[in-house]
Amino acid sequence: MRRDRLPLNPQHQFPHLPMSGMIKARLKRLFLILALLLVSQTLVLWTVEELSLFEAGWLTMTTVVTVGYGDYAPQTVIGRLSTILVMFIAAITLLTLIVSDFIEYRFYRRERILTGRWIYNMKDHIVIINTPRHGGEQYFLRIASQIRAVPGYETTPIQILTRQYPDGLPPELADMGIIHYHGSGSDPDALKAVHAADARHILLLAADESDPHSDSLTFDIAHRLSEANLGSRVTAEVVRDENRSRFKPLGIRTVIRPVRTYPEIMVKAVVAPGSERVLEDLFNYEQDHPHRYDLPLDDLNWADIVSALIRHGIGTALAYIDHENEVVCHPEVDKEIEGKGLIVLVKSQDTPTVEVVREALERYREFVAKWHSMQEKAGNAG
Repeated sequence: MRRDRLPLNPQHQFPHLPMSGMIKARLKRLFLILALLLVSQTLVLWTVEELSLFEAGWLTMTTVVTVGYGDYAPQTVIGRLSTILVMFIAAITLLTLIVSDFIEYRFYRRERILTGRWIYNMKDHIVIINTPRHGGEQYFLRIASQIRAVPGYETTPIQILTRQYPDGLPPELADMGIIHYHGSGSDPDALKAVHAADARHILLLAADESDPHSDSLTFDIAHRLSEANLGSRVTAEVVRDENRSRFKPLGIRTVIRPVRTYPEIMVKAVVAPGSERVLEDLFNYEQDHPHRYDLPLDDLNWADIVSALIRHGIGTALAYIDHENEVVCHPEVDKEIEGKGLIVLVKSQDTPTVEVVREALERYREFVAKWHSMQEKAGNAG
């Protein structure tokens, strides 16, 4: 007889449940029947045989698992007949069905996980919606490694909601513990399947970072998340800057440009909201940009240089270039700087010239010298 025509087929018994639920429900029913048979057999042997309750239970269990130690055996006709029934019904039929269904469930679960159709019980995780059109695998590898490098995020689960990878995630992504669900962010059932309501962060990627029309899909998904009061957890990519204002009424936490070659911007937007704006400015000349000034540096420490540039409204010193052409970031603040250039974050619309920077440093150098002179005179007078 074919398996799908057995009376206990889960699709016949539980048509309203998904396949995994059907198999689980059938296993529970089989275990319940097995338990009832074991209890009944134990009580029968306890009643008709000269055995204690423990001995009757021991005999029942050794019979069901077909061990048969021979230390106890039924002596009465009723005991022997009930033992035969238990052997055929429980030991042969029920256990075979249980093992078969368990194997079927494991294969079913593995196939669903591989194809991205298994629903995990997840909480406080990171959901990434959509896959970059180009270089998705490398992008996910980098963004996952960057997230896992942030303190407090080392073990945070990452799940991708995408229609890509129908045959399974690439081994490199799976090895990093990333999982995926096959679906679209515009599908409410898919959002429910990835437990978006319980996510720690939701990263909404542009479906095509080079196509402004993908903003429409991004907006639709963002609107659905906003309706579920999840906007404060969403970091969304928008191709056209003009569309950013459309996302503000939705309560979206952060809106950034797609930068596929630098996923660290997305990570910073997640773990340090606001810092992504600074990083975005570094990539364009619209507001602020880092500018190099070639000029000699001496007689001032890093704190003096930073103060001089800020006091004269020039910008923020980011690093300096030493005489070996090494770019030094975050130098010691009280150590005298010797070099031949500065990297300064300046206004793009009004970039100061090198003469303005040189004059500002010279004036501050004179100010420091006068201040030290006054300190010495005050000390001598005291």
